[in-house]
Amino acid sequence: MVADKTAVSEEHRWPCQQCGAELRYAPGQTVLKCDHCGFEQTITPEGEASAGPWAKPAKAKAFQEHPLAKGLSDDLPATATAEVRSTKCPNCGAVVEFQGASHATECPFCASPVVIDTGSERKIKPQAVIPFVLDEPAARKALIAWLGSLWFAPNRLLEFTRAGRAMNGIYVPYWTFDAATTSRYRGAKGVHYYETRTVTVNVNGRNEQRQEQVQKTAWYPASGVVSRDFDDVLAIASTSLPSGLGDGLEPWTLSALQAYTPDYLAGFQAEGYTVPLVEGNKVAKVKMSRVIYDDVRRDIGGDEQRIDSVDTTYADETFKHILLPVWMAAYKYSGKSYRFLVNGQTGEVQGERPWSAWKIAFAVVGAAIVAGVGFYLYQKYQNGG
Repeated sequence: MVADKTAVSEEHRWPCQQCGAELRYAPGQTVLKCDHCGFEQTITPEGEASAGPWAKPAKAKAFQEHPLAKGLSDDLPATATAEVRSTKCPNCGAVVEFQGASHATECPFCASPVVIDTGSERKIKPQAVIPFVLDEPAARKALIAWLGSLWFAPNRLLEFTRAGRAMNGIYVPYWTFDAATTSRYRGAKGVHYYETRTVTVNVNGRNEQRQEQVQKTAWYPASGVVSRDFDDVLAIASTSLPSGLGDGLEPWTLSALQAYTPDYLAGFQAEGYTVPLVEGNKVAKVKMSRVIYDDVRRDIGGDEQRIDSVDTTYADETFKHILLPVWMAAYKYSGKSYRFLVNGQTGEVQGERPWSAWKIAFAVVGAAIVAGVGFYLYQKYQNGG
């Protein structure tokens, strides 16, 4: 989408009806809660959840999806986009959008200081969101358990985590794609068969002849057509996270998707997408192609398969922009930033693990001592001592 720095972004605020303080979404619940006086305000659902991943639902979805062709040609209606207030981290490039009175002094992705940008940019609106299920203490507990299970992790980092430093709740942007595919393929089916042959083997210094079965493969031409409908194929829309970390948070239970309402973002931050729609679609099609190739292998059958070509056509292509909940912690250790992610729905933990040079050195020395003692005892045993 084309940036427009002059437009005024729409701001959402959630004042408490009792004391005027800011309300905050309560993870795992359907209420906004005031941390000051305890007042709770119910979030009104705007639709039903979608069907599960990669399987077409039997009933209509509760939130609208956009035709992919219109999105790729920048031809979406004005109602599908909005002006958002955001800031770009000068270190890692993350684009963090702010809701209501939320402000940040530190980038949640790399722990670098940031200054809030007062400008705005036109973006495709999120159509759905998975609200946070885990609260911050539960996410920190999961992170501490994960760090504690790592060998050679610095004690200082684990102690720093246990000290109670709050994690940041971020809604991370994703694209999802739907498509009806038809694939024509050409290849070959391999069928195993066995031939008997006589071989000479040496047994206790004497040559003996034996018969053995030798596997061979007969190949037959194969061609055909396979079809598959894809629903909600995920592609992360963030460049601030290494793809390995973001992908490691999967699987998500996409049946928990709710029609987007800003209320779920109250008290949290949301990252603006930095992966364009066209690039996200390329990632999704790579995922689709892997499934299609598996379908082709099954269709060919036999004991082995050889695929020479697959020609896939796509129809009924749609997409949507969704937000998924992630608790993040960025720690600096020995001058380097380490990022840790906790899936705000399932508790899955991913991170850039640090290594303790001292622990590794002690382990090497310990292994050498054990090996030396073992060698000494072996030599003593050999010498009859």
